[in-house]
Amino acid sequence: MLRLPGLLILTAALWPTAPALAQPDIARATERCEQEVAETVRRMRGSAAKEVQFLASRRVLTPQADDETAIRGEGRYRSAGGASVGFTYGCAYRAADDSTSGVVFRETGGQRAAAEKPFDPDLTNVSPQACESAAAAALKKLHPRVGRINFGSDSRRVQPGENDRIALIGAGSVERAPGMNLIPFSYRCEVDPRSGRVVNVSTKE
Repeated sequence: MLRLPGLLILTAALWPTAPALAQPDIARATERCEQEVAETVRRMRGSAAKEVQFLASRRVLTPQADDETAIRGEGRYRSAGGASVGFTYGCAYRAADDSTSGVVFRETGGQRAAAEKPFDPDLTNVSPQACESAAAAALKKLHPRVGRINFGSDSRRVQPGENDRIALIGAGSVERAPGMNLIPFSYRCEVDPRSGRVVNVSTKE
């Protein structure tokens, strides 16, 4: 009986120990994740995203199963207008093959809305009548026997267009042929603000 404790001690000493779990390379995991997030931001925002930065104080790394590390945090980028736009991000890093997955990027809406400058276009050369004439011409091509075309001046709106153009949108009603009922339609024109030329027009009934 007195030898039992010694036996127990010997048995414990000979028992194989479990291998220690490999510690993730935090610097490498962070570098790979934020590299993928930055590429995602540039891919989604194009030339509007400049100087993508990450806030080290907001970064959190959490070990996961299967040798993965979850990384989440916050960052910001400078928009084309010079404003700072904040965002949150997350991804998973796998040390075994130095890969990332599950990359997510979400702008903080309130910050983005406050950061962007208000749309204040120069309408000196922009004519709503030119846009409506182009929309009427497009409708006549669709309906050669068109009767009346009415435009609602109270429906006109101005929005940012592509390539620094101005978009004019509005609504009206069209009589596809004499005697037919009037049906509503909407229209959209892309206008070059420098020349006032209607670059593109589309209608939808």
